[in-house]
Amino acid sequence: MDEGPAVLVVNTRSRSGRDAFEDARELLAAHGIPLMAAHALTRPKRLRKVVEDAIAQGARRVLVGGGDGTISCAAQALMGRDVTLGVVPLGTGNDFARSMGIPDTLEAACDVIAGGYTARVDVGLVNGRPFLNAASLGLTTAIAKRLTQELKQRAGKLAYPMAAAAEMRTLQPFHVRLQADGQTLEVDALQLVVGNGRYHGAGNMVAPDATLDDRRFHVYAITAPSMEEGGERTGLGHLQDVATLARVALGMRSGAHLEHESVVHLHTSRLVVETDPPMEVNADGENVGTTPMRFEVAPAALRVYAPAPQ
Repeated sequence: MDEGPAVLVVNTRSRSGRDAFEDARELLAAHGIPLMAAHALTRPKRLRKVVEDAIAQGARRVLVGGGDGTISCAAQALMGRDVTLGVVPLGTGNDFARSMGIPDTLEAACDVIAGGYTARVDVGLVNGRPFLNAASLGLTTAIAKRLTQELKQRAGKLAYPMAAAAEMRTLQPFHVRLQADGQTLEVDALQLVVGNGRYHGAGNMVAPDATLDDRRFHVYAITAPSMEEGGERTGLGHLQDVATLARVALGMRSGAHLEHESVVHLHTSRLVVETDPPMEVNADGENVGTTPMRFEVAPAALRVYAPAPQ
């Protein structure tokens, strides 16, 4: 069924975007989805304007190929509008597609779009800036800074563990104060994650029960055992922290990390994060500033093609 004019926008600098552009056009055409335009972007910074221009020209279906940063950028232009986002996962992590249940093959993703089933999902706001998957500070933010375009293209899915291993050498704890729906929590942490969806960091789980339409954030912090006694952090303390992260990481694929003694977690619709020292915050792979940060949920703010319920 025709649901309005469609446009395809592909970030050719995403991991497999360059090779996928023509194939995506052909697959969509084979599914009977005519395109009013198709854009192969070599400069990802143009993406938001291209999407906004397409909407102004009448597009009601914006089909976006790229990684999580690309999808998140497009979502910022689409949220709150009568336009449907189609996701073609072509990146390294593809966590939003994973949270949506969209397969990571080009053919299967186009099948989902052609199926026509749509879902309304929440969008997170960090100091007013939209994000889809997760915002984080500490280790994951430092890893994201190491994930250069060159590393992602060269190492593919190994880019995340390679960046993590390099960052462990300079790992430092920080003090964080969380104000969430009437409760306050203070911990010394190595990592803090505020999840809107179920996944972050290329398939790591925020929480097993997190969904993109539950109107709340799922938050977890990995605390620093080296700081528990309140003394100066030593070389041995650094090894303690690294060992703790390694043990917690073993459960991240299944969500079992939330049961670890060094992990605290909560869920909330609003959150204020303050840290000492001030910390950089990363949302969907992009630096969005430094703490303090205020988080809010924009419920059902984005319409997305999704696999039909079984």
